[in-house]
Amino acid sequence: MTTATISYVPTDATKSTADLLLGISNGDPAAWDEILHRYGKAVYSTVRSFRLQEADALDAIQMTWLRLAENADRVQFPERLGGWLATTARHECLYIVRRLKLGPNRTEIVPEIASDPSAGPEQRANDANTTLALRKHVDELSPLRRTLIRMLFTEEPCSYGEISRIAGIPLGGIGPTRARALRQLRDKLDAASTSEQL
Repeated sequence: MTTATISYVPTDATKSTADLLLGISNGDPAAWDEILHRYGKAVYSTVRSFRLQEADALDAIQMTWLRLAENADRVQFPERLGGWLATTARHECLYIVRRLKLGPNRTEIVPEIASDPSAGPEQRANDANTTLALRKHVDELSPLRRTLIRMLFTEEPCSYGEISRIAGIPLGGIGPTRARALRQLRDKLDAASTSEQL
């Protein structure tokens, strides 16, 4: 992960942390900018110390900021926000590490394989194999990405508003997280296809 992937733009450094937390609770983007400027590097450094893969590290950073968004009005000691954020970032990283050690979260129910009924048996078998491989790769995604993909790609996909409310992903984070998850899935499918050809 490179520092170029995250930008910290300085804003109004005169406001107290308590004022900034109040601003975050009220949806003030300038308050967010200043919090990111003051504490972004500390969160980034904490997550980086866990040596996660880039995608997992970005998820941990995003979840740390999400936790702040959810709890900005409950922070009891604003002057200790740096420590709160570092602890939250560590917890998110440890959660990801534990999930990686446990392996993918597989469901017991296997939905029916979708295939074109007019296709021949060989095509139906190929479609079924592709669907099973895709499900396997979705199971291997990080918990946040797996949840997002499952909510977006069903017969009745959830709206971004529902996803934000249910999964706790900020509206602005859904698109980038979706893009990273799809890129990761594409890479996995390409790698599997290449290994089959060898």
